Amino acid sequence: MTHTPPPPAQLEPYVRVLGVDGAVQFIMGFGGAELVYSANPRNSKLTEVIGVEAARALAEEDARRGLPRRVPLGKPWVAQVFRSKGLPVAEIARRMHASDVAVRRWLKQQPTARVADPRQPSLF
Repeated sequence: MTHTPPPPAQLEPYVRVLGVDGAVQFIMGFGGAELVYSANPRNSKLTEVIGVEAARALAEEDARRGLPRRVPLGKPWVAQVFRSKGLPVAEIARRMHASDVAVRRWLKQQPTARVADPRQPSLF
C-alpha cells in the first residue's frame, strides 16, 4: 500500500507546496482554524509545526494565488493517506481523534474521476 490518493481540489495547493507528508502534518495541526500567512514568519505555532521555510512557501502561495483563511479539514483524504501508509483503522482513528466508524466511512469515499461527456468535442 504505497499509492497516495490524489488530494481534493481544496487541499491541492497545500500538497503542491508542502508535499503529502507536510500537508498532512499541516492539516492535522491547523485544519478548521483561521490562519494568516506571513512572508516573514517568526516563532509561532505554524513554524513549530511545519518549519520556517514551509511557512514562507505557504505565504508565497497565498500571495500568488490566495489560500483560504480557514484551513480545510480534509479528513477523508488524510485518512486515505494514512491507510496508504499501511496504518490500521484503529490507529488512524486515534491519530485523527475520530471513531473507527467515521474512518471506515472516509476510507470508502473514493476520489471521483471526471467522466468525459461524449457530446463534448476534443480540444486536442
